[in-house]
Amino acid sequence: MGALGSELIKECKTLLLDAKADVLNRVRNTRQDLHIEDKGGDEADQTVRVLAEAETLSLHERLRTQLVEIEMALARIENGTYGVCEETEEMIEPERLRAIPWTRLSIEGAEIRESLQKRYAR
Repeated sequence: MGALGSELIKECKTLLLDAKADVLNRVRNTRQDLHIEDKGGDEADQTVRVLAEAETLSLHERLRTQLVEIEMALARIENGTYGVCEETEEMIEPERLRAIPWTRLSIEGAEIRESLQKRYAR
């Protein structure tokens, strides 16, 4: 794991495990919100309920995606590739890893990927 230093990796692993616990708690809470069954009310009440369910499902999907990113980062720690940018193959900035410990891209790598997405989005 050399280039990053074991202290930074340990710190990031702790951040990832804390984030994972937080996401799992939030998923549990969104599931409880989703299972509240109240089918009564007029059309306006039902519309509000459907919109709330859609928002809850959207939040649940974002949390699931974040959980996958966290799990992948923990796997990269285990296999020794944590902190290497997928785009540039250079080390990700320590400050960036502290801010977003599940990131797979350095700032430069994120800019490259963003410019490519803009180019092909046209």
